[in-house]
Amino acid sequence: METSFFDSDYFSYGLLPLLIFLARICDVSIGTLRIIFVSKGKKYLAPTLGFFEVLIWIIAISKIMQNLDNYINYVAYAAGFATGNYVGMLIEEKLAMGIQMIRVFTYERGPDLVKSLNSNGYGATSVEAFGAKEKVYLIYTIVQRNELDNVLDIIDQFNPKAFYTIEDVKAVNEGIFRPRKQKNIIPFANILREWRKGK
Repeated sequence: METSFFDSDYFSYGLLPLLIFLARICDVSIGTLRIIFVSKGKKYLAPTLGFFEVLIWIIAISKIMQNLDNYINYVAYAAGFATGNYVGMLIEEKLAMGIQMIRVFTYERGPDLVKSLNSNGYGATSVEAFGAKEKVYLIYTIVQRNELDNVLDIIDQFNPKAFYTIEDVKAVNEGIFRPRKQKNIIPFANILREWRKGK
């Protein structure tokens, strides 16, 4: 009797573990993003991601339960879980969603740092405080996460040894934010018109 492809060793010990590995990468990556979106208060996106996360997980675990004697599936499942966490963090890093607050502590020239941030389009507030040894300036600024590197560059130029902390902010109301760059989108009709002129 001829063995079907799905009963063959090639499928059981080669393709099936690979599919389980890929499924775990997908569902864990989605789960990582879901947790992030929950923390950001995305009420509609997080449940949608949760649906697909659990659906993929059920499919993966059901295949393992049907092949309990295949230990390669266990390794593929664990490897997919580990890889999925890493991939999920990479995706979240690329998305760079959310708002962050930066606190900068400096002993001198606090107002100068505020002016430097303001001149680059970032809102900043300076407060005089007292540290362990002397008076310090405490500067607050709220920025979009994708602008974080730009702000840190400004702070490093001001003082490469500046002490600062960064934390996530769930929501803000009003404030001064650097306007987002608008992408120049040329309509297809204009592109076609210019091409005809060139001919």
